[in-house]
Amino acid sequence: MQSNVRPHRFSRCLLAAAMLACAAGAAIADDGETLRKIKDTGVISLGYRESSIPFSYTNGKDVMGYSHEILLQIVDKVKTQLQMPNLQVKLVPITSQNRITLVQNGTIDIECGTTTNNLERQKQVAFSNSLFVYGLRMLTKKDSGVKDFPDLKDRNVVTTAGTTDERLLVKMNGEKGMNMNLISAKDHGQSFLILETGRAVAFVMDEPLLYGELTKAKNHGDWTVVGTPLQTENYACMFRKDDPSFKKLADGVIAGLMTSGRAEQLYKKWFQSPIPPRGINLNYPLSAEMKDLYAQPNDKAFQ
Repeated sequence: MQSNVRPHRFSRCLLAAAMLACAAGAAIADDGETLRKIKDTGVISLGYRESSIPFSYTNGKDVMGYSHEILLQIVDKVKTQLQMPNLQVKLVPITSQNRITLVQNGTIDIECGTTTNNLERQKQVAFSNSLFVYGLRMLTKKDSGVKDFPDLKDRNVVTTAGTTDERLLVKMNGEKGMNMNLISAKDHGQSFLILETGRAVAFVMDEPLLYGELTKAKNHGDWTVVGTPLQTENYACMFRKDDPSFKKLADGVIAGLMTSGRAEQLYKKWFQSPIPPRGINLNYPLSAEMKDLYAQPNDKAFQ
């Protein structure tokens, strides 16, 4: 009698242990690839832009901006979820040309800057809820005679390499016979320098970034942002594909910031108040599209 009872109890113990092991395994699986990597290494690697004012940029010492502050909120959530308050944060500078590759090869875990969420890029990487909705326009001197995109025919035009703006300009040249001489700079800072030194008549880029570049102008009043928007796009945080757990975490943080009103406070800080490096106020009004995004956060791609 005694010998029959012991194996039964032992079997129940084995079953309980197996269930605990399965639960633990499920918890690890739920973490997803990115969170597992962060947990195993004790490091989260963040991509940042060096000159995407006022979204993600540096003054040579600190990284700052509207998108970067949202990124740091996501980091705080990762720390909480993984119970790793001392998680090491590694900052990695990126460009428009290398950002997707650095996500794909694991050099960075996430970047929140000025990366457009579109259907083409979704084949390579994943995106969070949108951070910002904007149009593509151009920066030019007030006396340049350039009012809209047809005025760029046969002119020198600069944009930043690896951007959707660059692809659109190439397409315009081919389809509309614009004969623009396109100059592709390595980053937005270099694009503006080419414009400011007279080597191009216009700098075509995302509208809020053009306002950001105006903070660097020697004579702020000489410049104007013009043109019927080529198309509407949206920025989002970018990370590896097929990781629903990490996307859920990032989306939740962004949605919480937007519906609580905290994202609009960040907007006022970075778009309607004096900002580094020169204490200039962009005075960039909150659009109807941004108000809609704050009310109903989503990860929709426009293109």
